[in-house]
Formats: sequence, C-alpha cells, structure tokens
Amino acid sequence: MKHLSVKIKLTIWITLLMLLLVALVLGFMMALSSSVVSGHTYEQLMVTVRESLPGITRENNTLTFSEDFSFTQGDIYILVYSAAGALLAGQPPLAFPEGEVFTNGAARMVSGVSSDFYIVDFWLPFGWEDGVWVRGVTAAPDTEDVMGELAVIAFLVLPLAAIVSGLGAYLLARSTFRPIDRIIQAAGAIGEGRDLSQRIGLPPGRDEISRLGQAFDNMFARLETSFEAEKQFTSDASHELRTPVAVILAQCGDARQNADTPEQYAEAIDVIERQARRMSSLIAQLLQMTRLEQGTQRASFEQADLSGLVEVICEEQPQLPAGVTLQADIQPDVEAWFDVTLLSRLLQNLINNAAQYSKESGHIWVSLRHVDNDVVLSVRDDGIGIPADQLDKIWKRFYQVETSRGAAGGVGLGLTMVRQIAALHGGTVTVDSREGEGSCFTLRFPAKRESIENF
Repeated sequence: MKHLSVKIKLTIWITLLMLLLVALVLGFMMALSSSVVSGHTYEQLMVTVRESLPGITRENNTLTFSEDFSFTQGDIYILVYSAAGALLAGQPPLAFPEGEVFTNGAARMVSGVSSDFYIVDFWLPFGWEDGVWVRGVTAAPDTEDVMGELAVIAFLVLPLAAIVSGLGAYLLARSTFRPIDRIIQAAGAIGEGRDLSQRIGLPPGRDEISRLGQAFDNMFARLETSFEAEKQFTSDASHELRTPVAVILAQCGDARQNADTPEQYAEAIDVIERQARRMSSLIAQLLQMTRLEQGTQRASFEQADLSGLVEVICEEQPQLPAGVTLQADIQPDVEAWFDVTLLSRLLQNLINNAAQYSKESGHIWVSLRHVDNDVVLSVRDDGIGIPADQLDKIWKRFYQVETSRGAAGGVGLGLTMVRQIAALHGGTVTVDSREGEGSCFTLRFPAKRESIENF
C-alpha cells in the first residue's frame, strides 16, 4: 500500500467504506424485515379479531352471528370457545395444536405440528360470569422468503455499489488532485528552467488545493523578487565598484613606482582613503536598498514628534558647500506615525541632493506642514535645476544630473532610496524643477497609523 499513489489509496478506501456501509444497511434491513413482518401480522390479527367481536351475540342461550360475519378472513381464522375451552364455532387450521391456554388480549406465537401460528384471545362476556372466548389464529409468516429476496438484492447491489463507488472515488480523486499535478509540474519546470516568473495559476477558490496553489504562487513571487534583487545588487556593485577599485590599484602602483617623499605617499593615501569611503558608502546604501526591496529590513514605526526631528537634522547639518545657507520653516508639534531612522535618511538625502546641485551662494529651504490628515515635507533650492527631459530619470539607480561644478557627486542612490522610504510610509515624493531656477522635492504621507497600516 505504501507504494500506491494517494489517488489509488483514496479510491480503495472509499470503495471499502461504501461496501461496508451497504453491507451494514442490508444487514439492518434483513434484521428489521423479520420484525416488521411479524409486527404487521400481529397488528392485522388484533384488528381483525376486534372487528369481529360485535358480530357475535347470544339469544336464548344460542350463539348468533351477524350476516356479514366470516370465520375466515384471508389467512386469519376466527374461533369461538366456551368458558371451559370447548370449541363452539369455527374451524381451526389443520396443524393448529389443541389445548392452548386462553390469555385475554395477549397476542403470541405457538408451535404447531408442522408450523408456527400467531394467536390472540379476547373474552366476550354475556353476563357477570358468562361469556365466550374468541380466538384469532393465523400462520406465522415465512421470513425465509423475505431473507432470500434480500440476499439476492445484496448480491446484486454489493458489486454494483463497489463499481459505482470505486469509479466515483477515482474520478473525484483525479479531479481533486489535478491541481496538485499542476503544482508539481510548475515546480518542476521552475526548478529545471530556473524561471521564477512562472506561476501555477489555479483559479481562485476557498478549498485547500486552491489556497495551496496561491501560497505557492506567492512563494514564487517572493523568490523572484529576492532573486531579482540579488541580481540587481550584484550587477550594481560590480559596475559601481569597478571605478574606485581601479583608482585604488592605480594609485597604489603609482605610489610604489613614483612616490619618493612622505608628502607624495600621504597624497596617495588620501586618494585611496577617499575611494575606500566611497566604496563603503556605496555598499552600505546598496545593502539597505536591497533589504528594503526584499522586506528583510522592517520599518520600525512609532508615534513621534516629526517637527523636533526635522529641526534637529537642519541644525546639525555638516558643513555645506561654500556660500550655501539652509533655512527651516517648521510647523511646531507635528505628530506622525513614522520610522525615525528611515525618515532621517530621507531628509538628509534630499538636503545633500540640494547642496550638491546648488549654485555658489545658494539657498536651501526646508518646510514641514500638517495638511488635512497628511504630513507635507519639502526641500527646495535655487540651484541649477533639472532639465525637463531628465525628470523621469532621476529616480533610477546611479543616474546623476551633472552638477554646477561640472562633475557628478555621490553615487546616485539618494533619490532612489527617497522614493523607497516614501512608499514604505504609504506616501509619495514629487519634484518640481525648472532648469536654471532650482528644484523642490515634496514628500506627502499620512500622519495616522491606521492609514499607513492599511496601505
């Protein structure tokens, strides 16, 4: 049995169960049929004798019978006995035994010479101590015929029940397990072809098989997301780390061959340190972005004072480019449900981006407002702005607009992370920019916990 498929096991089990059930029903019918037949015979005997009693009277010490009275009614015999037990009227069956004791109103079975009989006696009084016994007699029904018929039915029904139940069980099992076959085929195809974009695609339903298929599809979707994030991380890291690694190797080789003074060695070390810090920053940002995409880094939301956080970040800014000033317009006591670390990173990235693309003696304005049920945070600058044909590209990884100083700064991941953090808070970030006039990045997200959790 252990080598059989689940469908075959289920078919055998249901077939045996149906056979057992049919056999029990037939056995119950056989046991009940004898009781039903006997009970029906007793009841018919009692009713017939009772209905015959009014037709028996006595006039001038002579028994008289009504015109419609009959001593035989079907298989039932009516006998009239004296109080002493002498037969006065009626003819008993040939095999009926003589001398049976009279018992008023009690139906019972007695054994005759060659067969059994059901009898019932009623005392019919004609005075205080005078009367006659009226006895009803009928042959006990032969239940062997009924049992034989039921046995024939059983031998016909049992094989038919086995065939029908087995076929029905197999069809049901095949229909039920067909989705599982699809799951096995889809999983095998994904395993062989390494194509995580394939799905089982079972129709939606509430049964266990449909829910299993949906669970597999969700699992494949998560695996595909994780795999794509891993590929993206590997591609990004290998592409972006190539340049600083090449600079470090070149600087090491140049210093080994050409550096003769401590100052030259110090200059080479400074270059190597800058490139190493660039690599460290790039790897840290890539890892955080990958964790956010995969959902392995969960946001730690809490109800906090956003006004105080924005004010602290604006006050504790590191040295901005020469001549660039930062001004804050913060509405006090703005409470919101947010992740302090992620929102701090978002604001810092926006400020760094504004400083990076600022003009000499430029300005940065940070604004925080509570509007309706949302929080609106904006960072505006009067820098070089963004060309209209590049507005859709700035959110892509590693894409950078040329700065006012002629070279790109950073690693081009800041705005990508800003959009990710905004999405985690159930919000959006938009940009309004005019080339040569400056840019304004605006974050809007719901302030209440329920709105973010339902996002």
